[in-house]
Amino acid sequence: MAPKTKAVSRTESFEGVCREIHGSWGEEERIVQLLVGLSQAECRKVREMYMEIYGDDLVQKFDPGLQFLPCLMLDPFERDAVFARDALHGNDGLNYKALVEIFTCRKSSHVLLILQAYHAKFRSQLDLDIASIEPPHPYQKMLMALSASHKAHHADVSQHIAKCDARRLFQTGEGRPGAIDEAVVLEIFSKRSIAQLKQTFFSYKHIYGHSYTSFLKNEASGEFEDAVRVVVKCICSPPRYYAEALYGCLKGTTNDKGALVRVLVSRAEVDMDEIRSDFKKKYGLELRNVICEATLEGNYRDFLVALAAKTSTC
Repeated sequence: MAPKTKAVSRTESFEGVCREIHGSWGEEERIVQLLVGLSQAECRKVREMYMEIYGDDLVQKFDPGLQFLPCLMLDPFERDAVFARDALHGNDGLNYKALVEIFTCRKSSHVLLILQAYHAKFRSQLDLDIASIEPPHPYQKMLMALSASHKAHHADVSQHIAKCDARRLFQTGEGRPGAIDEAVVLEIFSKRSIAQLKQTFFSYKHIYGHSYTSFLKNEASGEFEDAVRVVVKCICSPPRYYAEALYGCLKGTTNDKGALVRVLVSRAEVDMDEIRSDFKKKYGLELRNVICEATLEGNYRDFLVALAAKTSTC
């Protein structure tokens, strides 16, 4: 009888990855291969194990050519806190859409952890940093309303409230002449959960035969209407929104240069299957192929392609 093979525990496996990384400094391709094959939870375990073995934080050790890797090893809320800080104080100027993604596509419990992580890391309050933006901007109003929404207590989604809010939005929007009533929109956004708002916009389409965003798009809209439209798109169909964001970044039609890494890292194990499907449906192209066409061959491209190929796990 052949001798039994000893099962390798997850701890031993992570230790092995750490030792391979430690022996591969200067071999960037090997390090990328080791990490992109793991889930983000496993990458965080590797970071912990590396600290135990070598006393160094991997996040701080990567060479400049691998600075896209640390985001795989951060807790999701810590990573989003970093994304939020970069959106407010990054080299590319204010990035409101990155902040909208955080406040619309994360659970309230996750948003509260982001706020805590932001304060712990940057010694500042994210809400206050958003409120202090100068000059004031319509996105600022929407973000403050969404932030208030996450802090409020929310019951189960109510069909009755959704229908009432939908009618109220109609009566203070396309159902009357002139611009939409900002105060009404902000009040509803600040008092309803994301799930409740999604039901409201579903009810709006059911009652009036078209989406709330199509009404905003058809109007001679201003900056506030544009901001509302982006927020509603994020709430109603995150995969479609992200597919459009990725396409714009890959094709150079947007100034949001950080969207590629931000979206792929944050959605890789959440709804990447749906994003790939919506991308193909809308543009007739495979996301992987567009990434390969838009980026130079090398570690960075391998990193992006691996993320885009991830299967949703939640």
